[in-house]
Amino acid sequence: MGTEIIIPAIDPMPLPAPFWLFKVLLVLTFILHIVVMNFMFGGGLIAVWTRFFGQKNDKDQRLFKDIVPKIPSLLAATVTLGIAPLLFVQVLYGQFLYTSSIIMAWPWFLVLVLLVLAYYGFYIVSFNKDKKSRSIGWLMLISVFFIFLVGFFYSNNFTLMNTPSSWAAKYFHDPSGWNLNLSETTLIPRFLHFLVASIAIGSFLLIIIGLFRWKREQDYARFLIVRGGKWFMYATMVQFLVGIWFLISLPRELMLQFMGGNMLGTVSLLISILGGLASIFVMSNGIRNEDPRKPAIWAMGITGIVVVFMAIMRDILRTAYLSPYFKSSDLVVKTQLDVLILFLVLFVIGIAVWVLMIKKYFFTPSARAAD
Repeated sequence: MGTEIIIPAIDPMPLPAPFWLFKVLLVLTFILHIVVMNFMFGGGLIAVWTRFFGQKNDKDQRLFKDIVPKIPSLLAATVTLGIAPLLFVQVLYGQFLYTSSIIMAWPWFLVLVLLVLAYYGFYIVSFNKDKKSRSIGWLMLISVFFIFLVGFFYSNNFTLMNTPSSWAAKYFHDPSGWNLNLSETTLIPRFLHFLVASIAIGSFLLIIIGLFRWKREQDYARFLIVRGGKWFMYATMVQFLVGIWFLISLPRELMLQFMGGNMLGTVSLLISILGGLASIFVMSNGIRNEDPRKPAIWAMGITGIVVVFMAIMRDILRTAYLSPYFKSSDLVVKTQLDVLILFLVLFVIGIAVWVLMIKKYFFTPSARAAD
């Protein structure tokens, strides 16, 4: 059966704005989502590691206590900010995402169940006053594992979405909806690429807490910045190895997109590599200083640039995967200027409100006093 038969037709409803604008919004909202998600999941992983393998000193215990109350709010922000990029993917590539979601229907449905269970677990850990309790450590581990499964299911769906040629075999092999995309060679390195990145970016949660604690308790604040810096460096080093694995696991014609086949993809890869190396160098030198604040901020800024170009590379890769089956020119566009302007205004206001909420939650004197 040819893939042109099993791919559903494009939604006949015209796009209310140009295709390129939806692409820009998709990448932008994905960046916002992935940064907060990394803070949540990476911060949770660091908290679990500290709880079970830390040195059991006062500073490690305080680190655990400082991170876990922030995880529920970060999970809520992750879900909220994840809605927009998911909707944009559905608008642009709905016939692919809907089909892959049906093929792996039950794992995809379980995402909601796992998120709710993880949410409750994080809140129980956050509100429990006895953070030294052994059961609290295990509950935190289980909740983080649920988020791990959510990420794994997402990687399965989005790799399956990109490979329509595998749909028929998977569906007819098991039409019950319990399929995963385990035969996909890029699945594991792709998932690990996100997992290790979450630890690298999640380490910034420690650094940010340290930056805002500096004036009140410099010794503990320096501990947080140095500990976060080390987590960042080690995770980023591992990320280079995982990234190479991910790159060479791609089909050759897609791998070449980042080696001269696509100029933006090639430049994005080069900037990501150089930026990663630069951030490690800056952070490594910075955490040796008595005052590591400025180098840590520079390393975070460089990493922010890397995240932007990695998101662009992700979009380029998806476009290359779907190019045999999808052409943007096939989409009908009927721009609704009034609706578009209203959306963009509300989008900017929404981002501004979100930034104010973050500032209010983390950085006001009352919030800092409650830490």
